[in-house]
Amino acid sequence: MELLIDRMDGWARLTLNRPAQKNALNTALLGAVAGALTEFAADPAIRAVVLAGAEGNFAAGADIGEIEHKTATEGAADPRKAHWAAIRAFPKPLIAAVEGFALGGGFELALMADLMVLGPTARLGLPETNLGLIPGAGGGQRLMALAGRARAMRMVLTGEVIDAATAHDWGIASYRIVEDAPDACPQFAAQLAARIAARAPLALMAAKSALIAGEERALALAEERAAFENLLDSADKSIGIRAFRSREKPEFLGK
Repeated sequence: MELLIDRMDGWARLTLNRPAQKNALNTALLGAVAGALTEFAADPAIRAVVLAGAEGNFAAGADIGEIEHKTATEGAADPRKAHWAAIRAFPKPLIAAVEGFALGGGFELALMADLMVLGPTARLGLPETNLGLIPGAGGGQRLMALAGRARAMRMVLTGEVIDAATAHDWGIASYRIVEDAPDACPQFAAQLAARIAARAPLALMAAKSALIAGEERALALAEERAAFENLLDSADKSIGIRAFRSREKPEFLGK
């Protein structure tokens, strides 16, 4: 199964389970996450959810094979938009336990969490411009809200990948685990979820709703998505993905 679901006492864990692809978010996996969160939203027994990745990585981006031949018209009708919206609409506390790579769509998923816990191996980035694209699920906007314009520009325009210490220092993550043990990050996230699940659920949902509303009023989320969709038809997207697959340096044409 591409998504593992574990129900605990008061909370649940969703584990992205495509380890051979470093848990890259194809449409089916993203839809499974959205579906599970929609189910948990209606379940009073689940008061918090942890998102994690299997075998040492959170999620190393979207599935390149799905993007490679996608056109702007197809991007506008992409079912992934509804999946992202369902994830963002999840009303209860959402915790991302990030180990290894959280890149592109994987980082955008972590940025939709309310609390981000970074293990010592965490590596975060929005490298879409390497492929002739930009973040398509609001990642650039949310990163700017957390880390500021200068750092968001730095990461998005250069494709730079940062480590856990830098991400925590920049205010991107709520917690950084320095203990170099295989289970330190997931254990901390589990303890955090259990602690939150014991708190007043209506107050938690009200607080989350108010904080997200205050943050997102100032974000150009629709504009960022529209720019992403337009780039799907560009020659540079094809050049970037071809170079990525062949592990060569792309030579962009500006077309």
